[in-house]
Amino acid sequence: MSPTPPPLSQIQLAAAAARGATVPTYPRLGLSPGVVHLGLGAFHRAHQALVFDALLQSGDTRWGVHGVAMHNPVFADGLAAQDGLYALQVASHAGIRWQVVGSLLRTSVAARERAQVVDAIAAPATRWVTLTVTEKGYGPDLAALLCDGLAQRRQAGLGGLTIASCDNLGHNGRRLQALCMESATSHNDAELAPWIGQQCAFPNSMVDRIVPATTAARRQAARDALGVDDMGALGTEAFTEWVIERRFADPLDGDTLAGAGVTVVDDVSRFEEAKLGLLNGSHSAMAYVGAVAGLPVIADCVANPVVRRFVHDLMTHEVAPHLRRPDWQAYRDALLARFANPELQHSVHQIANDGSQKIVQRWVPATLAQRQGGQGIEHLAFCAAAWMRFLQGVDERGNGYTVNDPMAVALQALAQRSPRDAAATAQALCSQGAVWAADLPADSVWRGRVAHWLAAILSLGVLAAMDQLNLAQA
Repeated sequence: MSPTPPPLSQIQLAAAAARGATVPTYPRLGLSPGVVHLGLGAFHRAHQALVFDALLQSGDTRWGVHGVAMHNPVFADGLAAQDGLYALQVASHAGIRWQVVGSLLRTSVAARERAQVVDAIAAPATRWVTLTVTEKGYGPDLAALLCDGLAQRRQAGLGGLTIASCDNLGHNGRRLQALCMESATSHNDAELAPWIGQQCAFPNSMVDRIVPATTAARRQAARDALGVDDMGALGTEAFTEWVIERRFADPLDGDTLAGAGVTVVDDVSRFEEAKLGLLNGSHSAMAYVGAVAGLPVIADCVANPVVRRFVHDLMTHEVAPHLRRPDWQAYRDALLARFANPELQHSVHQIANDGSQKIVQRWVPATLAQRQGGQGIEHLAFCAAAWMRFLQGVDERGNGYTVNDPMAVALQALAQRSPRDAAATAQALCSQGAVWAADLPADSVWRGRVAHWLAAILSLGVLAAMDQLNLAQA
């Protein structure tokens, strides 16, 4: 048995560099974080943290990160033991490269160290707060945390912050601003709400990069490639995009971010819509189909010509007609290539999580738009039917799986009540207004097409039913 390699740390950077990894060369010790990031998950560490790392590498020392896990201490504590360092494997058609990211300088856990997080938001060096907390919407506890930090800043005579939501929510900056302003009005500091309105900026933002969760295989790959043990090792793709609204507490930050590859625009919404509909909508469709068919990762799904054709046509004919992103065709083609990347190993069950919270943003807008225009909804109806079959909790090979969803108990009860009765199941699940928003449950045409495709899935199997749809639409 080979000896366990040393843990990744500052003193191991030279060894990692000698093995070909890109490593931070800026002096990390003594830097004060300028960014407090809430939500220390895989996505942030493979996306915004890379932008901040590039800025630090350029000599701009204002962008170090204080990373805050909201509840789970595992990664926060593990990364702290590694001096905040972690390795990122970037896979593209050109091959694989490794980068050790150095922008994470400190970590905290909000549920365990709330006062420390409030102090970090109020620290004189802090300029930004960024968030990747949830796709389910923001709650009052988050707003209270932010407002406590902002109140402490105001009382200390410090300036406001740019507070940038990077969550996969439409109009995310405005949502967060409204929540914080509501919380501030009930704060014991009567001047807080006007101060936030005058001093702080809440830009809308769209972020795009496929980042699977950390796995034991990725950790082993880091050991093999870099000769270190890295509990936070991640894998991602070469593609990355961050589009942010030109709305900053410091107006000069727009040019700074643009110099690091961020797209700064006056209106983010057309990018948000395209990402939610094309990338996220397709991801969810493949997740449910893959889970039912026994295809474990997205690359396996898109490698199947039936699934690839379905996803291409879903994006082209039912989602894209309602988008305002001018380069949607190039974006669609890039997505298909990205989905096919075999190195990512993006689990369909990871993507399938929390479907009841995601569907309303990923499928419903295009479905409503198609119906209002009298256009076809066959692909979107099939997506809904695949989700309903997924809720049965067992794939077509007889293997059971867990449905991770806040509404799982209620939704699975409906899906399993009469598992072979497509009409009854579709009627029950199409009636869930919390999933489909107000208008769709009353649409008898949509309900009928969902029931049709659920019946086809139950009788033929999900891939054969999908092939039937492809042939019918040819």
